[in-house]
Amino acid sequence: VQQISGMLTELFQRVRLEKPGQVDPRAAEFTLSLLGAMFDRSGTGYIKTRSAAAALIALSGDTLLAKYRAFFQFYAVPDGKVALITRSALRSLLTDLNQIPAIVGESCTLSCVEIATHSCFHGVLSSAIVEEKFLSWLRSEPAVLLWLPTCYRLSATEMVSHHARCR
Repeated sequence: VQQISGMLTELFQRVRLEKPGQVDPRAAEFTLSLLGAMFDRSGTGYIKTRSAAAALIALSGDTLLAKYRAFFQFYAVPDGKVALITRSALRSLLTDLNQIPAIVGESCTLSCVEIATHSCFHGVLSSAIVEEKFLSWLRSEPAVLLWLPTCYRLSATEMVSHHARCR
């Protein structure tokens, strides 16, 4: 938790310099509190870096494709010249990501994660998949992660302005 706190402090200080007045001085504290509520409910003082990174990626303002690629990079394992994501790594990613809706009482059962993992690996004979298969599956908007593209679309529409007058 202390390492993540230091990284968040540095991250938000850099952003504060780039965008003065747009970052709450307590942003690092609030973000760490949220990560703790998601990944350290028992107060052990330990949060997996990869879990925290997945949550930060999911909550970032980046495009869906950029988020999906980042998820792959964090959870994939190298296999020669390519990186692959295994079933267990996908389970781990989905479990981590499901802590986000769980924090607001929208939790998913373990069976949801298993069903999603099975659907991603449907028709795959090997124990791992390449990035394109992973991205293709995510683009199909699996039910377990439906909240992610929905939140992205909502945030994207915040900046839309229509120049029409209502009567």
